Amino acid sequence: MTIPIKNKEGIARMREACAIAATVLEQLKPMVRPGITTQDLEEAGRDLIARLGARSACYGYQHGSRRYPAHTCISVNDEVVHGIPSFRRVLREGDVVSLDIVVWHDGYVGDNAFTVPVGAMVPAVEKLLRVTREALDLGIRAAQVGNRIGDISHAVQTYVEANGFSVVRDMVGHGVGVSMHEPPEIPNFGRRGTGDKIKPGMTLAIEPMVNLGAYRTKTLSDGWTIVTADGTPSAHFEHTVLTTDRGPEILTVPRPLGAAQVT
Repeated sequence: MTIPIKNKEGIARMREACAIAATVLEQLKPMVRPGITTQDLEEAGRDLIARLGARSACYGYQHGSRRYPAHTCISVNDEVVHGIPSFRRVLREGDVVSLDIVVWHDGYVGDNAFTVPVGAMVPAVEKLLRVTREALDLGIRAAQVGNRIGDISHAVQTYVEANGFSVVRDMVGHGVGVSMHEPPEIPNFGRRGTGDKIKPGMTLAIEPMVNLGAYRTKTLSDGWTIVTADGTPSAHFEHTVLTTDRGPEILTVPRPLGAAQVT
């Protein structure tokens, strides 16, 4: 399928949607602490999205016969992505929490994610988060006009595996724009020089999902939550990126909120 190229107006709208998504994520991160529930985070995220004039792109998203029931995706420990918030899930010291925020605004989508530690981490998990975040940086750096999508995939995979971790293969990054999922798919594994050529005006959600153990995953009975098959922790970092002749531009950058800040 053809990869959409955004015009000047579309890029301006993408910047606004992505700024809102990034602002919500930035405000939720410091709320992650022992004793809070994932539903508490969900409700704060839901309210802030609305306060900023946007709506969740997750809520009601349909996959097969199921619709996603929350406004945010909050995944804890061995949950890779698509964790459903719950009052029953109380965060504890040593947990890791992946916050995935996707919003609609003015016809466009902004998408970003960040994995937050709850207090102190064991060294292996601390390294997992650091390596995943660095792999995202390398993937973004590879999103140069004239390169190919496989160059992004290769950059992520080689760095992650060189550090002793594994990249999830069942879930991939993707284009994003007027819908949450546009072409191309962006796997976190692959060969350099393969895939579609990167052109100016593409908007790409680059999102390494990295496991402490093996790469295999499974889906829980809720039909949404993806977990590591071996029960080891996972990390997830994501930015929406615009490709330009001057190099990749990260669009998911927070903006000042003023009185709208979550307290």
